[in-house]
Amino acid sequence: MKTSLEVEYWVVDDDGDLVPPGPLLDLSDQIDPEFVEPMLEIKTTPCSSTAELREEFRALVGQVVDAARERDRRLVPLATPLHASPTEIPYREKEGTDLQRRTVGPAFHDARVCAGTHLHFEQSNVADQLSALTALDPAFALVNSSSHYRGERILECARPFLYRRSCYETCPEQGQLWPYVDSVDEWERRLEDAYDGFRERALERGVDPDAFDEEFSPYDAVWTPVRLRQAMPTVEWRSPDTALPSQVLRLAEDVRSIVTRADARGTAIGDSQSAAGGPDGAMTLPAFDTVEAATDAAIHDGVETPRVRNYLRNLGFTPSAYDPLANRLPDSRLSKRRAKKLRLEAATRLEADLEQRRVRA
Repeated sequence: MKTSLEVEYWVVDDDGDLVPPGPLLDLSDQIDPEFVEPMLEIKTTPCSSTAELREEFRALVGQVVDAARERDRRLVPLATPLHASPTEIPYREKEGTDLQRRTVGPAFHDARVCAGTHLHFEQSNVADQLSALTALDPAFALVNSSSHYRGERILECARPFLYRRSCYETCPEQGQLWPYVDSVDEWERRLEDAYDGFRERALERGVDPDAFDEEFSPYDAVWTPVRLRQAMPTVEWRSPDTALPSQVLRLAEDVRSIVTRADARGTAIGDSQSAAGGPDGAMTLPAFDTVEAATDAAIHDGVETPRVRNYLRNLGFTPSAYDPLANRLPDSRLSKRRAKKLRLEAATRLEADLEQRRVRA
C-alpha cells in the first residue's frame, strides 16, 4: 500500500517572527505554498515502504531546513503559531480561498492558524480504509503540538478544536468527522449532499454560481479529517497536527500498519473499543459514538487522560512511545515575545531531531 506524507510548517525569521517562505518554495516541486503566507508544505512521493517514506521525508525536511538557515529562516513544527494577530498571517491571493471564506463566514479565519499533517494511502479496499482511519481519529493527540491560540491556552489540542469545532461549526459536513460508511457509493452520495449544501450556502451569501463551479467540485469542497482524493487516487487522513519529523514518521508507521490490517481483513463495527478479530476475522472497530467521545476527550484533555490512552492502546498504539510537543509548552498565557521565543525553541528541536537521525544513520 503506497503511502505519502504532506506536512505543513510555519516559517519564521531569526527573531521568531512569522515570514513568507520566499525562495524556499523554489527548492523543489515537492515544496508547496499554503493558503496563508508564513507557511509551506513538504510532500513526499508515494512510497512503497515505511523505510522509503522515512528516508525521503527526512531528506526533504533536511534540505528545506538547511536552505532556510542560509536565508535566516527557520521551520516551526507547531500546530498554531501560539500568538499571532490576523495581520501576521495574511492569506495568499487565491480565488478559492476567498470564496470559501465568504461561504463559511468569519469563523473561517480560525483555519489560517492551523498547521497539520496529511497521510495518504493508495486506494484498495476503500470502505475499510475509510472506516479504519475514522476510528483512528483521536490519535491526533499523540502528536499534539499546540494548546494555545492568540496567546491563550484554550484546550489541550488547539488545532482540531479551531479547525473543526470553530471554523466549520456552521458547516459541519465540510470540516468535521463523518460517520462510518458501508461503501464508496454511500460516501459519494454523502459527498454530493455536502457539496450541494455548501453550494447553496455560497449562493445565499452572494457568491457567483459560475465562480463557485469553477473553483469547487464535490471532491474538493470538503476538508474533513478523513476524505477520498479522486485525482491521486488516495484515502487521506488529515487528523494530526504538524510535529517533529520523528513523531510524524512514528505515527505514519503505526497508522499504516493498522490500515494495512483493516485493508487485508476487512472491518466490522461493534461496541468494543478493541481492534481484535471480529466476524470472519475482520478488524472490529468501536461504534462511531465511541469514536466521537474519544475525540472530544482528546481535544479537551489530550493523550494523558485514561479514556484516550485506553482507546488508543486498544487500537494498537503505544501512547508512551510519543512525546507531544504541546507537553513542553507552558500552561499560562503567552505574550507575543514569549510566543516568538517558543517558536524558535520548537525550530531548534526540529533541527536537533533531524541531526540525531543523521548521526544514527
